[in-house]
Amino acid sequence: MTHTTSGTRASGGRLRLNPSYGSWDLIWSHVHRVLVVNLGLAVTNAPLLLALQAAHQPWRYPLFFAVLSLGIGPSLAAAFGYLRCADDDERAPVAEVFRAYRRHARRALLVWTPFALLAAIATSDAIALRHAAPGPALIPPLLVVALIAAGSGITAMACLADENAPSLRRTVLVATYTQVRRWPLALMNLGLTAVALVIVNQAPLYGLAVVPGCVLFVIWRNSRAMLTSVPPMPAGGTDVART
Repeated sequence: MTHTTSGTRASGGRLRLNPSYGSWDLIWSHVHRVLVVNLGLAVTNAPLLLALQAAHQPWRYPLFFAVLSLGIGPSLAAAFGYLRCADDDERAPVAEVFRAYRRHARRALLVWTPFALLAAIATSDAIALRHAAPGPALIPPLLVVALIAAGSGITAMACLADENAPSLRRTVLVATYTQVRRWPLALMNLGLTAVALVIVNQAPLYGLAVVPGCVLFVIWRNSRAMLTSVPPMPAGGTDVART
């Protein structure tokens, strides 16, 4: 006897998963988003990825890699812009991620640069002071500054991807405010980013093919939830406190 309930068919005491067409369509829509985001990240960060492959000890060239890493911001804004577009069109074309890159690159670079530099400087100072006398007192606040700067940069890219993005100054303030106001989600975003970087570092090919898009999809959702805690702008301004 065969009995079918909620897409699962029992036959001869065995269960067989039988997803509906809508379920498969949803699955492939998510796969499509992940692959497009990963492709966009790989193409827009090609110089950085090639340099990391060529250099065995990249930390010995901090200035060179610091300059290349500035391109991460615009690529994140493009990825978030594509994910926003995919909310309306589940299978938005690949070209949309590159349109988003052209649309957000300049503003994203202007906002990302100070956050990236602040995070790099704070981290470098913490490492340099680890053996110094005032190190135990200064390292914790420096690490907090580095984490807030890194998290603010990521959230700022998500904020810029919104179709009604605010001014650059307000974007910086909003991104920083949300790191304190919604710190659990901010820490989750940083944790996911760290895990993605470790996986990509250990298995570059497979990591770049799978991990970044999945992680950025979660970070995108978290960032939109974080922005709901931002107070509305005064009359005549742009309210980014919407999802």
